[in-house]
Amino acid sequence: MPVADLDLPIATPAGLKLTGVDHVEFYVGNAKQAAHYYRTAFGFAHTGYRGPETGVRDRVSYLLEQGQIRFVLTAPLRPEGELAEHVHRHGDGVKAIALAIEDPREWPEIPLYGDTVHRFVRPGETVRRFHPLPADPLAKPTGLRAIDHIVGNVGWGEMDRWVSFYRDILGFDLYQSFDDKDISTEYSALMSKVMANGNGRVKFPINEPATGRRRSQIEEFLDYYGGPGVQHIAMLTGDIVSTVTKLAAQGVEFLRVPAAYYDELSRRVGRIDEPLEELARLGILVDRDEEGYMLQIFTKPVEDRPTVFFEIIQRKGSRSFGKGNFKALFEAMEREQEKRGNL
Repeated sequence: MPVADLDLPIATPAGLKLTGVDHVEFYVGNAKQAAHYYRTAFGFAHTGYRGPETGVRDRVSYLLEQGQIRFVLTAPLRPEGELAEHVHRHGDGVKAIALAIEDPREWPEIPLYGDTVHRFVRPGETVRRFHPLPADPLAKPTGLRAIDHIVGNVGWGEMDRWVSFYRDILGFDLYQSFDDKDISTEYSALMSKVMANGNGRVKFPINEPATGRRRSQIEEFLDYYGGPGVQHIAMLTGDIVSTVTKLAAQGVEFLRVPAAYYDELSRRVGRIDEPLEELARLGILVDRDEEGYMLQIFTKPVEDRPTVFFEIIQRKGSRSFGKGNFKALFEAMEREQEKRGNL
């Protein structure tokens, strides 16, 4: 379906001044339990609540915050309706990516890939919608600061359609692109294009499968999620060694690459500030471009279904997405697929 056929408002929000991602809303089966996980494992603080006690009758929502990151976890209180149907179809997953805008006008939600939507929010609007809570005694902060990018998985031949959506509807530009020569292993491949707004603060990579000998991680996601959706959220930290150490101690599980990856690391990326032995111990990956280097690591899926996961990233000048790590990373993902019998 071409972009022109999307069910969009007559006046689209192209050209709005976006200041970042305001929040990400997850639809989940049990928001209370999900909130407990993000508080104790990832270090988010529970700062707001909406539910029957505040006059909301059909759902409960928990507002979680760390640094500039806001997650809203929403669960249905009835077995019928759009929210319950979303959880039944997709499991726990991202429903809305809310963009912070400076424009004072009201904009509606607009549809994105699958059942995902973009929401437009003015500064402070999200927090005002929640009943505020006192300081969270359970949260264990881990140094997460902000959202760097959010990655969407779409079906075969759908990537360019959504590139056009971001370009024509939201005024984004192509930031970087990768084809199956960049992102492939012996067994599988994918293609990706990264769209970004004018100041580069808001970045959305879009992945689609590419032909390979076996099923790619994108195909596995599409099968288990029941269609296109948000694959992972990359969160920035100023000290990835400290953050990953805390996350691992609090129960977050990460993908691991073979030890041989670190034998070639210094030759491939040159001098870095972090101790190589610490990176190897934690499984942190490093890549360099012409502007600097970046460090990254990926969690295993955080749901029972092999769908949503997180990336922890620290940028030291680099604007890249770890192209030099793609092969090692996707081979690690394939090892997990093979354990599940899905490769």
